[in-house]
Amino acid sequence: MRLLEFQAKELFAEYGIRVPSGHASTDISTARQDAKSLGYPFIIKFQAPVGGRGKAGGIQLCSTTDEFEIKYPQILDMTIKGERARAILLEKAANIKKELYLSLFLNRSKRCYTVIASAEGGVEIESVKDQIIREVGMGDITDDVASEIAKDMGLEGDVISQFVDTLSRLSQLAVEKEVELAEINPLAILDDGSLVALDGKMITDDNSNFRHPELQKYREESEVEERAEKSGFSLVIMDGDIAVIGNGAGLVMSTLDMLSDSGGKAACFLDVGGGATTESVYEALTLISKIDGITGILVNLYGGIVKTTTVASAFLLAYENKLIDLPVFARLKGAESDKAQVMLADSKTQLFDSVEDAIQTAVTEAKSR
Repeated sequence: MRLLEFQAKELFAEYGIRVPSGHASTDISTARQDAKSLGYPFIIKFQAPVGGRGKAGGIQLCSTTDEFEIKYPQILDMTIKGERARAILLEKAANIKKELYLSLFLNRSKRCYTVIASAEGGVEIESVKDQIIREVGMGDITDDVASEIAKDMGLEGDVISQFVDTLSRLSQLAVEKEVELAEINPLAILDDGSLVALDGKMITDDNSNFRHPELQKYREESEVEERAEKSGFSLVIMDGDIAVIGNGAGLVMSTLDMLSDSGGKAACFLDVGGGATTESVYEALTLISKIDGITGILVNLYGGIVKTTTVASAFLLAYENKLIDLPVFARLKGAESDKAQVMLADSKTQLFDSVEDAIQTAVTEAKSR
């Protein structure tokens, strides 16, 4: 489950990580009261589980009541990467001296948490050359390790102790809530020398959410995700450009990790489940066709209860009906995989003996487009 920014910040604050004063709303009458409470200037922020909000005009400074009356409805009515605003966050403007980057993510392939930090924040971390990357076990970060990371970032004085405290609290949050990703970008040093989380991203593990009833209030699915759930499979929309399809949560999640390790970015992951039929897989492809920005489809499927020919039939039907016109990179093994490969031999699906080769080709072609 991917939380909205204001939801992630609620959890940050619960764990003692400093965040700006702010209020989330879905209507302008409530927001007017929030604006009075905050005082000008403040930032108006589009809230949806997508990246690129700033570039799309979804994050704007507001200095007067007249500006607020114009900008709030404009941003509330925006659509960014196919997503409408689920809320609007008004947040007190901050005097920023320097922006940092800090994240903690669960590396499933290595069965550990990894810290990524940088002295450059506010940009896509993939574009930053000087990243500090540390594997830290299952989130047990000592003060010595946190201090080393801070010094490698070039931090000095009291900022080091603040950074150590922030990373320790972020680690505690990640472990206790079974988080897959907790990101602060930027983690800002303000003019007064304090550290504040100016933006937040958090993804929890869907397979563990049943252990965390306190998180259920944050669950809000897109129309596509709701339709997927009603059809009997799991679909989560993400920020990348390669759609990932598999059967079984473990197989799909490991495929996501391998894709990320190879430099690719998932647009979504879709688990067709154990009871998939040609009709349900076709429905899954229908939903994928509605997601903006997808440049390719990666399939990693092991046929057991679900025969690989079932999936192949759905893809052939999708091609025939012109539902999809994207390159497909597939590794099909298990029940009837030989038949499935014959069925797809003359289609737009590229078949691979290993998922590693499928991923590498998908990433290479995605980067060339």
